[in-house]
Amino acid sequence: MILAALLSWVLVGGFIAASRRYGWGQKVRPELPQSHQVKSGTPTAGGVGFVLALLIVWLGYRITGQATDPREVLLLLVALGMGVIGLIDDVLKIVSRQRGGGKKELLAREKFPLQLLVGFAFAYFAAPLASHRLGVDLGQVTETILFTLVMVGSANAFNFTDGIDGQLAAVSIIILLPLVLVSPTAALLIGALLGFLWFNAYPAKVFMGDMGSHAIGGLVAGAYILYADVWALPLAAIIPVAAVLSVVIQVAYFRLTGGKRFFRMTPIHHHFEVGGLPETQIMMRFCIVTAIGTAAAWWLLGGRL
Repeated sequence: MILAALLSWVLVGGFIAASRRYGWGQKVRPELPQSHQVKSGTPTAGGVGFVLALLIVWLGYRITGQATDPREVLLLLVALGMGVIGLIDDVLKIVSRQRGGGKKELLAREKFPLQLLVGFAFAYFAAPLASHRLGVDLGQVTETILFTLVMVGSANAFNFTDGIDGQLAAVSIIILLPLVLVSPTAALLIGALLGFLWFNAYPAKVFMGDMGSHAIGGLVAGAYILYADVWALPLAAIIPVAAVLSVVIQVAYFRLTGGKRFFRMTPIHHHFEVGGLPETQIMMRFCIVTAIGTAAAWWLLGGRL
């Protein structure tokens, strides 16, 4: 964890310097709250730094004969697989802004099949290794389908959670914390996120971007499937679940009512921002809710690793 944190700190810091030099700053969407408009030009895609740190330190562990459990290999691969999808999105956004045109991002109909492919590849190999600590075993075929959908949902849910300085990194650390003693890969991600959080804490000097959020979503879902129980994930990841549900509800309500909004703005953290709460207060309260949800999930799992 210490090595991952230090390397992440170095790589993310270097990424910020390169971003400023080459103009990789993010253009803030005009519909976001006014407090976000001053962030225009902040370097984005900082997830590249901490994902690279995770990979380098993990490979070091592998070379020295550690992290040999097949579950650890699956966790790293699904994080990288989802991360690459996010990276494509990040690169398209940066190149489009610099050129003033061209393809701006991956469309949902392009991103979703890629997520399904990565999710299915993970689920196929994970189903025989999955933990069933709550005693619900649906069988390998059913669980392969279930894990595929959970993986896709998690990647998008954690992506929607990224929108307030420090929020996704802090929430993810709390969710992963109970797994630190059983999963080296989860522990390394916590360390890498701590290094990233040094720069991403309010006021953020760098944004995470899609590579980071997709990699986190994949690894967190995989870790709970393999070491805890898939049914405990929605409770521990209550904030990402709330974020994605708020978007679904908003879109459905908008279409059903001919243009009315259920929330002031989505994802749900922006709803509270528009209502007048500062970013730091929203982030802290979301962390508290995550801590309660994660504690409740592990209480249901028996309160032990």
